[in-house]
Order: sequence, then C-alpha cells, then structure tokens
Amino acid sequence: MTIRVEVEGGVATVTLDRPDVLNAFNDDLGMATLAAVGDAATDEGVRCIVLTGAGRAFSSGEDLGALAGSYERGEPPPLGKTLTDRYNPLIRAIRSAPKPVMAAINGVAAGAGASIALACDVRIASEHAKLVLAFIKVGLVPDSGALWFLTKAAGSATAWRMASSGDPVGAEEALSLGLVDQVVAADEFESTWRAAATLLAAGPTRAYALTKSLVQSAAQVSLDQQLDLEVAAQTAAGLSQDHLEGVAAFLEKRKPNFRGK
Repeated sequence: MTIRVEVEGGVATVTLDRPDVLNAFNDDLGMATLAAVGDAATDEGVRCIVLTGAGRAFSSGEDLGALAGSYERGEPPPLGKTLTDRYNPLIRAIRSAPKPVMAAINGVAAGAGASIALACDVRIASEHAKLVLAFIKVGLVPDSGALWFLTKAAGSATAWRMASSGDPVGAEEALSLGLVDQVVAADEFESTWRAAATLLAAGPTRAYALTKSLVQSAAQVSLDQQLDLEVAAQTAAGLSQDHLEGVAAFLEKRKPNFRGK
C-alpha cells in the first residue's frame, strides 16, 4: 500500500506511506491519493480531510529515481502528461472539496509535495518542516499550482526567490510569509493537528464549503461579481440546518451542535 486512510470522528486522515523514498510520488501513490481525496470529499461522514506523510517527510515530490531508466536511455518521460493525468486532478480535487482540507506538514515538502501542501486550506507545520521548490535544481519549472498559491500568499518576489533558488524555507520563515498557519514543536505536532482537524470536523461544513468557494473567487473576480456570489452563497448558507442550529444556540446561550448539513 502507498497510502493509509483513517476515518475517525468525521476526520479522514490520508497518510502518504512511502517513507523509504520520503513519500515521493509515483503513479501508484499519485492515483491512490487522488482517489482517497475524492472519496473523502463525497463521503457525508467526513467533514475534514487531512493530508500528511509517514516518517520524516511530507513528500519529496516526484520520484525521479523511479524514472532513472528512462533518463538513462535518453528518453525523458512525458512530464506534461503526468501533470495532466495525476497532479493537476489532485490539486483540483483539494480545491474543490466541499469541506476543509488540512496539510499536516511533518517534514520536508519539496517539489510537487510543496504544491500539494500549499493547495490545502489549512497548513500546520512541525518545527522540522521545510518547503522547497526544488524544480530548478533539475532544470524544471514549478508546477501543480505552486507559483499560483505562492504569489497569492506571499507575493511575486517571494515566489520568484523560492522558485529561482530552489532553497528550502524553514517552518518559522514559512509562518512569517503566510505559507503555513501554525508551527508546532515536534512532540506536540500530531496532537495539535488532530485537535484542529477535530474542531473543523465539528463545525458548519456547508458554511465552510461556501466560504472556501468565496475565498477562491475573491482572488479572481471583480468586487461586483464577488458581491453577487456572496448573495448566492449566503442564501444557500441561510437554508442550512447548521444555520438554524447556530441561531438557536446563540439565542439559548449554548454551544452549537453542528451536523454539517
């Protein structure tokens, strides 16, 4: 198996499980991760998805070692097809999932591994985590949306610096740049992200999904368009059971019991 999937308390934890190669992606891992995210996105019992890695890495990106034979024959693999078939669908699945997706970045996230982490809605990093756009080190360009996410989060200058140098960005610098939301000591890392995921899973899932959609549209549309999108989203949120429960809890001065509906 290249991944492990655990569903508990409304949280689906997808663990990339190729620790011997720092959870580098091959076809099997890529397609298994895509399927796991897709399944969790449509499972009504799942209200938060977590991506993390086994061992000391989140993911080192594409498994170039597995492609060595092709390169040695002077036949570079069709990298564009790999993006079209595997990575881009995964990024789209993360962004379109109608529930929060968290990256629990336990170690290095390099190449496409960094792109996948940046695509998530919430990023909690271990103190030992690093983000590395390593593409330039092998004469390639960042892909899987890395520069799109980086530019939105930290600006074009930071995106250029990380992409053109290929140098690692440590957890604390990533926090200061807005690339991760929280940095946690290694011995508290798992308990922290699990608690955060459990909290998200207990929240108003429909409102989270609509908010996620509005955050994405805000970066791309005009104010007038955004205002119209907010009308539609608020109308939908207002019809949810969670909204009724939230108002009832407010009036009754108690904690709401959201059910994600």
